[in-house]
This record gives sequence, C-alpha cells and structure tokens, in this order.
Amino acid sequence: MSRALEISFPHPGCEEYIIYAGGSQLEYRILVSHPTGEPPPEGYPVIYALDGHAVFHTLAESARVQTRGPHGFDPVVIVGIGYPSGEAFDMSRRCNDFTMPARQSTLPKRPDGREWPEYGGADSFLAVLADDIMPLISGLFPVDRRRQALFGHSLGGLFVLHALFTRPSLFSHYAAGSPSIWWGDYTLLTELEAFLTAYPNMQLPRQLMITVGADELEHMVRDSEQLLPRLEPLAEHGLQARLVKFAEESHLTVLPATLSRLLRFTLERG
Repeated sequence: MSRALEISFPHPGCEEYIIYAGGSQLEYRILVSHPTGEPPPEGYPVIYALDGHAVFHTLAESARVQTRGPHGFDPVVIVGIGYPSGEAFDMSRRCNDFTMPARQSTLPKRPDGREWPEYGGADSFLAVLADDIMPLISGLFPVDRRRQALFGHSLGGLFVLHALFTRPSLFSHYAAGSPSIWWGDYTLLTELEAFLTAYPNMQLPRQLMITVGADELEHMVRDSEQLLPRLEPLAEHGLQARLVKFAEESHLTVLPATLSRLLRFTLERG
C-alpha cells in the first residue's frame, strides 16, 4: 500500500489525503467525509465516487441530510477520488484512469477538436482502488465490506461497468451514471459477453444501477436502455440491475439527482 499524507480540509468532518499509487506512483487526492453517527454492528457502508472534486461536496452534504436520525439511512463514509489539479473533471487524468485500451480510429472527434489524452489505463486504476485507496479507508474506519459502492459519471460510468464486468468481487454496489458505453467502438460489450458467461457460477450477489438524463444525446440514452435487457438473465443468479431515467435532465444537470438516488441505492436495506 502507498503512503498517505493527510492535509487540512476546509469543511468540518472532512479530510483530504494525498497518496502516490500504482506503478507510476501517480498522485491522487482522496477526499473523505466522516459519518455522522456510530457505526452499525457490521461497520460503515462506503461510497467511492470518481471525479471527486466534481461530486464530493454535493454527495457528502446529501449524506449528512439523509442519514439524520431517527428515520435516516445508516451513517456512511463518502470518499471522493480526485487529482492534484483540483479540477471538477481533470480530462487528462480521468481519460486514462477510466477507459480501456482502444484503437485511435474507433474514437470520435472531441468537441473542442483536440487529440484525445492518454487513455487505456482502467485496469491499472482498478488496482489502485483495490490495493491503495480501499485499504486506506478500511484503516480509518470499521467498514461493512458487504456495502461498498462505486460511482462514476460519463467516462466514470464506463469505468464502473468495466469494474463490474471484470472485477465483480471488489464492490457490492455499482452505480454507472450516464455511462459512455460507446467507448472504443463498444468494446465494453465484449466484456459483457464474458461476464454473462462467468457470473452464474460466482454465487456473488451484486447490485447495479444505471442512471441517465432523458435529454442526453440520443445514443447515450439508447445505449443505457439496451444494456439492461441483456443483464436480465443474471437476476436469478443474484444480479439486481435497474435503470433510472431522469426526465428533463441533460448530461450534467442529471448529476445532483443521480447523487441523491445513489445514497438510497447503497444504503436502503432490502
């Protein structure tokens, strides 16, 4: 595990850690919001959110409200995974961390006309999550390993699906917001086929939530809608999958609604 350096953070109940992780010892900023109550007997659930500087504050404050007693959800640890730039969406880092290898010819032109940043490091970033970030959190809090969620939006949503299809044992809840299923000429669907074959023998109950705004690009909505029927045969083997489509929301305006639903998805007991 990499060494973590704690630094000051301006919001009460929150901390920021600097870690250097992976083979290249890249720097990550880990934002942590403490739970507001004592842990349940099995430990705290944890939500890991990609693009931490974009979503951490909204998610942490939503958790403070929705976990208030006597009728709130169980207290939860919120973890935002960000980068040294502090940018809401650090394209150069997130593009590499959240995507699988792809041929340049399969990628669309970017809206600003620039070349794509380095990409294809999703498996390396999965290792950082498993070997560095998750052990950091379990060293700080008693953690309920049966309620650990991963959330990502757009390319982050693609990464969440990649994580489910290739390392389903890592988290219990997978929340893919507006996933970029189109990446690399739909290479994710090849991973899906392998997952469909392997999952029935895993005996590994898992939950998946895909969210999308109804006013997003047509192919983004269509891709999310078409993925769910392909996963339906796995319901009898323990995969609970759902799609939530938010009316009158676009690719960015859908984020607050998704974050609120993420808490219920992770914390609601069946």
